Amino acid sequence: MTTDAVTNPYLAGNFAPIDHETTAVDLPVAGTLPEALDGRLLRIGPNPVAPVDPATHHWFTGTGMVHGVRLRGGRAEWYRSRYVRSDTVTQTLGWPAVPGPRHGMGDGTANTNVIEHAGRTLAIVEAGSLPVALTDELETVERTDFDGTLPGSFTAHPKRDPATGELHAVVYYWAWDTIQYVVVGTDGRVRRTVDVPVPGKPMVHDCAITQSSVLLFDLPCHFDVDAAMGGTPFPYRWNEAFAPRVGVLPREGQATDVRWCELDEPCYVFHPLNAYDAADGTVVVDVVRWPTIFAQDVRGPSDGPTRLERWVCDPARGTVHTDVLSDISQEFPRHDERILGRRHRFGYATVFDPDPAGGVHIGSLLKHDLDAMTTEVHDVGPARSAMEAVFVPRDADAAEDDGWVLAYVHDAERNACDVVILDAQDFTGDPVATLHLPVRVPYGFHGNWVPSA
Repeated sequence: MTTDAVTNPYLAGNFAPIDHETTAVDLPVAGTLPEALDGRLLRIGPNPVAPVDPATHHWFTGTGMVHGVRLRGGRAEWYRSRYVRSDTVTQTLGWPAVPGPRHGMGDGTANTNVIEHAGRTLAIVEAGSLPVALTDELETVERTDFDGTLPGSFTAHPKRDPATGELHAVVYYWAWDTIQYVVVGTDGRVRRTVDVPVPGKPMVHDCAITQSSVLLFDLPCHFDVDAAMGGTPFPYRWNEAFAPRVGVLPREGQATDVRWCELDEPCYVFHPLNAYDAADGTVVVDVVRWPTIFAQDVRGPSDGPTRLERWVCDPARGTVHTDVLSDISQEFPRHDERILGRRHRFGYATVFDPDPAGGVHIGSLLKHDLDAMTTEVHDVGPARSAMEAVFVPRDADAAEDDGWVLAYVHDAERNACDVVILDAQDFTGDPVATLHLPVRVPYGFHGNWVPSA
């Protein structure tokens, strides 16, 4: 496997793939693992199983590998890593093909997020491949279109309404002239779709919901026909000529009900932190804002630095007012998902500093208090770098930041990974527990806590 940092930084260091699956039991723990943490901490990312061309390889396109740690009774019972079995994985390793339906082109790779819904663990991705159902132990079972109810593509970032348990998703595909709003019920079947026409073919990585609306990010990163015809593995490029906008669609509305709110300057958003309805009829959404994306380096996101902003969308005026909340370059914003779509105070993120020469530098964990307008930094230590943090409340009735922050942390000195557990109300203090994994977990994308209940 080529891991030439000069040629492609996304095949080097802890971006480099690992070449085998791992099962480890009774993981060593430093500190005291909270007994209330009963569930699985899941994570996923690209992990090319076959050789790739470092000149053209894009970080977003590698075959998927899912990672998980099982916690119960104050013990770390197991760690597992498993390939998500796309056609490339099964053909390369000589394994049986994966059953299930297909949508569009591609080999069935799912490498961007892993969630639990309607009793199923699902590896998911945007723009084509269907969700892939996994066992609790992370073995691939099948591709799924939600019992034939999903009309096409899905997303890497559905939002679960804490009041209803339904998933709300915004979906795109290169061949469509629309973006699609999809609602998946608690029975695991799609109950609603709305096709919203758009003038380009945008990459819509994420969305946000409030109690009344879903927000559609129509931003200037578009499908590029010339790039696709040239054989690039990821044919989306920056479109400077397109004016960015946010659509406010009532959750039970139709495409004609969308109210578009225009931004003053070009930008891109991979991930919002959260959104909510304001009393004056505006919609507030906190986002990590990129100045451009894939404008120069087409192998990965190196167009930063980023910043955390608050956007106030006014559907009546068609405008967006922006304020900077933090100018620390960061990504992967998360919050207490019990209040998703409702007003939030706290948010968590990872220092994520793009390198203009290519690649990114990943570092400490951040906790934002958006009422006090303060940011705490948890330094994970020298030669260590934290991946996306996940907040887990202490119990169902706990305050918004009363719980734990969990993150996979790469330790370059031992070339392996730890799982760090912080007390969210003592964010800069020592971890309450650190789990030592026997192998690396490559920098990837997203994950979630799946409680046993």
